[in-house]
Amino acid sequence: MTLLLGMILDAIFGEPKWIWSRLPHPAVLMGQLIGWADQKFNRGPSKRRNGILLMLALGIGAMCLGWVITAVPGIWLDVVVVAILLAQRSLVEHVQAVADALRLSVGDARRAVAMIVGRDTTNMDDPAISRSAIESAAENLSDGVVAPIFWCALGGLPGLLVYKITNTADSMIGYKTPKHADFGWAAARFDDLLNFIPARLTALLIWVVTRRPDPALLFRDAPLHRSPNAGWPEAAMAHGIGVALSGPRSYDGRQVDYPFVNAGGNLSPGPDHIDQAVQVLWRTWFAALLLIGLLAVA
Repeated sequence: MTLLLGMILDAIFGEPKWIWSRLPHPAVLMGQLIGWADQKFNRGPSKRRNGILLMLALGIGAMCLGWVITAVPGIWLDVVVVAILLAQRSLVEHVQAVADALRLSVGDARRAVAMIVGRDTTNMDDPAISRSAIESAAENLSDGVVAPIFWCALGGLPGLLVYKITNTADSMIGYKTPKHADFGWAAARFDDLLNFIPARLTALLIWVVTRRPDPALLFRDAPLHRSPNAGWPEAAMAHGIGVALSGPRSYDGRQVDYPFVNAGGNLSPGPDHIDQAVQVLWRTWFAALLLIGLLAVA
C-alpha cells in the first residue's frame, strides 16, 4: 500500500518547485556525497578497490537509512519518501517540454532537450532533438520509474534507497573515462545488475501497452544498443511508436556512429512522436500501478 500511494502522490504532484527551491532534494544530497567521495578517494594505485568499498558503504548506509525511516510509526513518511524518489511526473514534464519547445523554435528545443540528455545539442536538427527526447523518455522510464518501483516492491524502502544511490553513483562516476574507469567500475557494474530485470520489465510493459505483436523484434533490436539494459526499453519504445532511435550522435564534439534501433521506423520524428512517447509513459505507469495494486490485494 505504501508503494501504491507513493506512485499516485508522485504522479499528481511530481517535484513541486516551491519545496525544492527551498530544500535540497535527496537526489542532490546523494550527488553531493558521491562528489565528495570522488574527490577524496579517486586517487592512488587502488582506485578500483576504493570504488568497490565506496559502493559497499553507500549500499549499507542506504539500507540502514531505509530501516530507520520505516521504523517511524505510520506509513505516511514512507509514502512521501517513495513519492520523492520516483520520477514519473517530472519525467513527463521534461519530455513534454521538448515537444512544446520544438513547436516554437529549434533553439528553444535544443535548450529543453539539453536538460535531459548528456550529448551535444548545439547542432541538433528537429529529428535529432525528437529522437533524443524519446530515447530519454524510454531510458528514464526504466531508471526513474520502473526500476525504483521494482526494488521498492521487492525490498521496501531500503531496497529503493539502495537502487537510487547506486543509480546516482553510476550517473556520476560510472563512465569509461581515464578518471573513472577504475574508481567507477563497481558503480557501473552494480547499476547494470540492479537494472537487468527492470529494464526488460519496462520493455515488456511498453510492448503490452502499445500492443506490439512480435516480441522477437525486441530480442533483435535491443542488443544493437550500446547499453546492455537501456536498449530494451528503447527498442520497445521505438517499435511502439514507429520511429528509429539511437543512431549517430555527438559527444564532446566527437561523432559516434551507433546503429539505429528499429532502423525501419520513421527516421525523421517530430513533436507529435514525442507526444506519443509521453502517452506511452503514462500508459506504462498505469500498467505498473495495476500490477502493484494486484500485489497489494494479494
